[in-house]
Order: sequence, then C-alpha cells, then structure tokens
Amino acid sequence: MAEVFDINIRHLRGLLAIRDHGSITAAGSLVNLSQPALTQGIAKLERQFGYTLFERRSGGMVPTAMGRIVIERTEAALKHLAESAQGLTNVFNNPERLMTMTQLRAFLALADAGSFAEAARTIAISQTAVHRAVGDLEMVIGTELVERRGRAVWLNAAGKKLARGARLAVAEIQAALVDLALDSDSRSEMISFGALPLARPFIVPRAMADIAREVPKASFKVLEGNWSELVEPLRDGAIDMIVGALRPHEIADLYQRPLLDDMLVVAAGSQHPLASVERPTMDQLRSYPWIVAPANSPLRNHWEKFFAEGPRPETQIECGSVMIIGRLLTYANLLTLLSPDQVALQIRSGLLTQIGKPLEGSRRMVGIATRRSWRPTATQRLFLAKLEDAARERISNAALTGTWI
Repeated sequence: MAEVFDINIRHLRGLLAIRDHGSITAAGSLVNLSQPALTQGIAKLERQFGYTLFERRSGGMVPTAMGRIVIERTEAALKHLAESAQGLTNVFNNPERLMTMTQLRAFLALADAGSFAEAARTIAISQTAVHRAVGDLEMVIGTELVERRGRAVWLNAAGKKLARGARLAVAEIQAALVDLALDSDSRSEMISFGALPLARPFIVPRAMADIAREVPKASFKVLEGNWSELVEPLRDGAIDMIVGALRPHEIADLYQRPLLDDMLVVAAGSQHPLASVERPTMDQLRSYPWIVAPANSPLRNHWEKFFAEGPRPETQIECGSVMIIGRLLTYANLLTLLSPDQVALQIRSGLLTQIGKPLEGSRRMVGIATRRSWRPTATQRLFLAKLEDAARERISNAALTGTWI
C-alpha cells in the first residue's frame, strides 16, 4: 500500500475522466496525458491501492467496487482543492489542475513547521527542494502564499485557505488507502479528534480503550482545549471530530450529533459542612466562598444565572482546571459547579461530594461535532459507535444509581 504523497494527482484526475467517458483514449486528452501514459498511470494506481480499479469490457471501462471507493474519495479530494484555490488569483482559471503532490507535501510541511529548515527536516528533503516546491505552487496559484520574516514563515490569507483545502484533500486520499486496506494485516490508521472537558472523564477514554482492544493497529491523536481552540483545527482537517458539549445553535459547515444530556452539580470536599445537607438553601450556598470558572465561559454563565437573584457569594478563586479545583475542594470549605463526570472518581473515592440535586436549567447536550463534508472510514465509524456505546453506558449507570454520578 502506497503513501498518500506518492500518488500522482493527474493520475487521480484520469480516474474520474475514465469513469465519465469509459475509455482511456477519451480520458487522456482531458488530463493532457497520452493513452500509453494514462494506461501506465492507472496501472500504477492499481498497484498503489492494491486493487483493480476498472473492468475492461467491450462497451468501455467500468469501475470495480474498489474503484468506486477510490473514485468517490478522489472526487471529494479534488473538490476540496478546487474550492480552496477558487478566487485566489485571476492568473489561471483552474490552478488546482496544475498542482502536484510534491508541492502540496512541501507546502503543508511548511505550514505546520513555520520554517523551511524545519519543514525540510520533517519530510526528509533539502531546504532547496522545499523552497522550489512552494515557489512552484505559488506560480501555479498566481499569488504568494507565505510571508517570510527572517527564518520564520507565516501563511497569508491565501495560504491559509489553500492549506485547509489541501489538508482535506490529502485526508480524503488517505481515507481511500485506509478503506481499501481493511482486510490487510498491515492496516494502521490514526484517529484524530478534539476532546472538550465534559467528554474527557468517561466517554472518550472508554471509547478509546474499546478501539485499542479491538483494533490494535489503530492509533490516536487527541487535542485538548475549549471549543474556540478546536473548531478551526476541525475545519482545517487537522482533527476529524470534537467530542464534548455541543453548541446550542446550528453551524453551517459542521454537523452536531447529540449523545447525552449533562446537568451541573454543586461539588465540595467531603469534609464540607454542607456535605450532609440534602437540600441546601440558597442562603446556605451563599454563605461559603466559591471557585468559579473563567469569565465568559459557559460554566461561568451558568453560575451567574444560578445566583441571578439576590446577592452573589464570595468568589475567592477563578480557575478552569478540574485537577486543581478537585484538590482545592479537599483542602478548604469551598464550593463549585462542575459536571458530575468531571468529579465522579473523587466522589466515589470519598474525597468529594455532590451537594443537593443537579441544577435545574443547567442541562447541556454532549455529543460529536464533525465537518458536514466528512465521510468516516470504517475504523472511524467504529470509534463513533464506541462513543455512542459509552454514552449509553453513562445514561444506564445514572438510571441504576438514581444519580448523575
């Protein structure tokens, strides 16, 4: 099985042309390749993907089942490239048709590394080769893509737009390689996703553990952060999903799949004077200092809404780290608002306790956000299923215990 950057983009365009016209002769003229050259190109693609991609019939060439998989992924990849190049310049009408994988590989390495030297080291070629490939790509596009400041390099607006489309295009071709290697002992796939706080304690690790057991060759790349930190990597194709609290509104280019509801609880150390109070009053809750989330965060907004009527309690500490908050609660008579899953282990171990019932009006939907254009591979679909299984287990456990913990 080939590496994604070893695949020739013009040969991929030839696949679509053969699909549309049924012959190599007609397709060759559309991609500026002779019949022998395109014939050799298709044969090379078949070796790279490991399957026959077309059946040669008397009425023309017809894609095989595996060929259709490659063609569908190729069509999506080339669409990403075309959309990212659109409007960048008036020099060429369709600059994406002139791009090569060598150019895209060097450009994406440069975008990630921020310097020609580091990009060259990352992909194991010379700095001269990186300079030449990126320069050739800028000539194809007809505009500059990077700004050079000494040894450092930044993508300009055109570069950022093209980099996003290039990453998504490369991801589609990589997915085709993975799709066709399902029965191979050498199958290996990276599952890249972002994890928001609400998904980290249970749903994400449970699903990852299941995948690690069932698909030993699968690997994970996990980014942690808040929504604003992860949404652009999702759009760029650096990650394929975000797992955690969903946005309360629709997003044009993203699809949000709900998994379960989450409600906030008041948490405290097990030594807290209110630990034995089943239904604390608002005055009792106001009489102790609180740890609050950073300003303008969803958790902080829920806290401010909770104390909207009447005086607010003392806010002695502002902190967004659940680890630090958990330790603070065991040392002092402080209160805070948290998701039950975030402190479940501490509560089960007796270090922390939930005070009162979950807060009415604090319901949040936890789920998965993906690009609307994303089509998961078989392993990625299995991971989505494992996330759903983990969510159902979470709901079942809550129903059995009669609590949210």
